[in-house]
Amino acid sequence: MGILQLIEDFHEEEQRLNWEGSFAEYLELVEKNPHLAQTAQARIYNMIVDAGVEKEEGRTRYHFFDRELFGLEETIERLVEEYFHSAARRLDVRKRVLLLMGPVSGGKSTIVTLLKRGLEAYTRTDRGAVYAIKDCPMHEDPLHLVPDSLRPQFEREFGIRVEGHLCPVCRLNLREQYGGRVDQVRVKRVLFSEDDRVGIGTFSPSDPKSQDIADLTGSIDFSTIAEYGSESDPRAYRFDGELNKANRGLMEFQEMLKCDEKFLWNLLSLTQEGNFKAGRFALISADELIVAHTNETEYRSFINNKKNEALHSRIIVMPVPYNLKVGAEVKIYEKLIEQSDVKGVHIAPYALRAAAMFSVLTRLKETSKPISLVEKMRLYDGEDVEGYSEADVKELKQEHPDEGMSGIDPRYVINRISSALIRQETSCINALHVLRALKEGLDTHPSISKEDRERYLHLLSLARKEYDEMAKNEVQKAFVYSFEEQAKVLLNNYLDHIEAYCHLKKLVDPLTGEEVEPDENLMRSIEEQIGVSETAKKPFREEILIRISSYARKGKTFDYRSHDRLREAIEKKLFADLKDVIKITTTSAVPDEQQLKRINEVTRRLIDEHGYCPVCANELLRYTGSLLNR
Repeated sequence: MGILQLIEDFHEEEQRLNWEGSFAEYLELVEKNPHLAQTAQARIYNMIVDAGVEKEEGRTRYHFFDRELFGLEETIERLVEEYFHSAARRLDVRKRVLLLMGPVSGGKSTIVTLLKRGLEAYTRTDRGAVYAIKDCPMHEDPLHLVPDSLRPQFEREFGIRVEGHLCPVCRLNLREQYGGRVDQVRVKRVLFSEDDRVGIGTFSPSDPKSQDIADLTGSIDFSTIAEYGSESDPRAYRFDGELNKANRGLMEFQEMLKCDEKFLWNLLSLTQEGNFKAGRFALISADELIVAHTNETEYRSFINNKKNEALHSRIIVMPVPYNLKVGAEVKIYEKLIEQSDVKGVHIAPYALRAAAMFSVLTRLKETSKPISLVEKMRLYDGEDVEGYSEADVKELKQEHPDEGMSGIDPRYVINRISSALIRQETSCINALHVLRALKEGLDTHPSISKEDRERYLHLLSLARKEYDEMAKNEVQKAFVYSFEEQAKVLLNNYLDHIEAYCHLKKLVDPLTGEEVEPDENLMRSIEEQIGVSETAKKPFREEILIRISSYARKGKTFDYRSHDRLREAIEKKLFADLKDVIKITTTSAVPDEQQLKRINEVTRRLIDEHGYCPVCANELLRYTGSLLNR
């Protein structure tokens, strides 16, 4: 009965939203809520902002896109700020076609789909409500009924600027059905729906020889010409093109630059003047966002064609590159896997991360700075890299503005992950299975050259090395008994010595009571774990003390997790001390009772605390043992 009740509730909500009244009643609504008269671009911008906006680290994050897009925060911020916000304020940018340009499977279609689905939901809310003239095939803005001569006075009284004119059908109905009485024209609330072709349209190019311009602007209804006697009679015309039906909302122009030129010319007057030509009628007003998408190759070809110069200035190009953050790439794969029907297969920790590291590495470009691709990958993902800061990240990105416009696409990676999922005989796949599947797929990839293949194989080996370090750390962590206590003791000992070092003081030996110099060997044994050089040790130690002081002022407790690099150093130091024990335990062919007890305890920890299953936990132990014995 639960689903039946939900259906009943849905039906009741539909009835509630089904408002209808006269134009005079609609004006009362507008007077109370001028927000109802917003333009299509303003409606889309407000929809995005109403979903939530968050300022973080000098950037603006728009939560509207959070559920589906990952790692494209900078692209989204630029899209909203430079296009939607400006267009919402009626700046000239609203008179442009928005063209999303980027590599395949980079998120262009997802952005458009989110906007379309978002509009459908938004027009069901009070903030996004849309009202239209009843029986208008283009669900026209009722304010178009205000005569031109009265619009200046209307703007002074209501604070609303009216743009556009009645379509041929509404003009005819006003004259013949309502006798010119504007106040009596019926108005109704409309809900955007791509399926019902209300406020959202989609145009996809097909064979230029068979596709008709009528797909965009409507066509003559030959069955009614005999009845109405003229092709210029609105009743003898079907206003059912995508430009007609997308009025007040959004029209997606799929693969726009593959279209025949005659289709693109219709966008000239629509973008610049807000109208288009259809049949034997005057220019027809339309208030809609045209958003198109294409790849870089087609865009370059379009730009180089002199015939298209008139369209160049009518287009706002928004690059949509691949994601360059490993963590975000993992979220993309997780989303795609969740949408599949693969059941009963466990994906080991770091399996998706290994694939993500490879795909991100293929998208990065070599830099003139003394930094490796792997270090660059870590920087982009928010990790600390010795000698580099957030300012360096910005500089690295500025060095190659087109970074992320090439490389392995998520679709290929998820195809190979799917292959590993389907063919794996066990109930679990790990990083090695995924990396192997990626390698095997390079031989059959249709667009990878021999040079690219060699480069990708090298990058796969880099990803494998990164995973090897992760695997060893996972096992080492699980082997550490009372890890938190040992880390705390080691941290406190280290802090005592660096404090004495920085303040030029001595320590008191707890056993003899004698004053002793800070233990340089102890401090360096920890700092060397993360590559702190002899010349950099003093700034590093001072940085730790500054962080402790900052925490103290804020009333916060400083522990080994409070500083990422110090955490890594403490962990590695503890792990290094246990390395021999781990090596013997994981590789023993016939473990003794004590070794078996340790193995069982480590396996339990991997399963309970780290997300492994019995299969991948045992495989991880065997693999790590082989790594430690090399």
